[in-house]
Amino acid sequence: MAIVIEPISPVAFSVLGLDIRWYALAYIAGFIIGYFVFKYLAARRDSGIQISKKQMDDLLTYVILGVILGGRLGYVLFYNLAFFLAHPIEIFAVWHGGMSFHGGLIGVIVATFLAARKMKINPWHMLDLMAVVGPIGLFFGRIANFINMEVMGRPTTRPWGVLFAGTGDVIPRHPSPLYEAATEGLLLFLIMFCLYRFTGLRRRPGALAGMLGMLYAVFRIFCEQFRAPDVQIGFLTSWGLTMGQLLSSAMFVAGAIIFAISLKRKQVSTDCSK
Repeated sequence: MAIVIEPISPVAFSVLGLDIRWYALAYIAGFIIGYFVFKYLAARRDSGIQISKKQMDDLLTYVILGVILGGRLGYVLFYNLAFFLAHPIEIFAVWHGGMSFHGGLIGVIVATFLAARKMKINPWHMLDLMAVVGPIGLFFGRIANFINMEVMGRPTTRPWGVLFAGTGDVIPRHPSPLYEAATEGLLLFLIMFCLYRFTGLRRRPGALAGMLGMLYAVFRIFCEQFRAPDVQIGFLTSWGLTMGQLLSSAMFVAGAIIFAISLKRKQVSTDCSK
């Protein structure tokens, strides 16, 4: 048995002939909700930063560019380089799909450091807040993946396996985007929010950013056990290593190094009261 789902159009609605896609709405929702959660956290006396509304708006612009440029370039380099070398114009066709979380993460880190330098704010404090709100965007992105029938799972006999009617695929599959939405999105956000609010990690710049790197890597490596590998890559080894697991392993190591360094730093006051 399997859950049969009628395919959902990737276009949510049209305005004056312009198609608005679910994927675009997912990005918009992630940016808007993330903006207000970041603003709420930054306004607290223990946030470690002081940031004006104009600086918040500028930061949002930096982050949007970092996510889009980093995510697209990451997909090109990590997942389908041969195709894009043969069809370079397709690099700009983001509406055809193809974004890499790991590339987007690198883009956000670069964008945050550039914005923090311009604003004269400690970039690690800013990245720590980013680490709390980041899973919000991941949640909406994975929901959009499911709607678009992207990065679907491996075959399964479990009763919650899904079949999209009319697609020609008669094999029930794990709804892996939903697994990732639940773990990399919702659960990771709750953990990061609790670490920020109820531990002293926020007083060690970089600690929360390091924790995000390690926790996301663990969840992603776990979920990759149920997710079908990218068709153009397949498994990287005979024992089933995927590109997502390889990149996440590197991310775990980087997060652990950042976390360890942050613990060696002297605790700083995060009271930003005037």
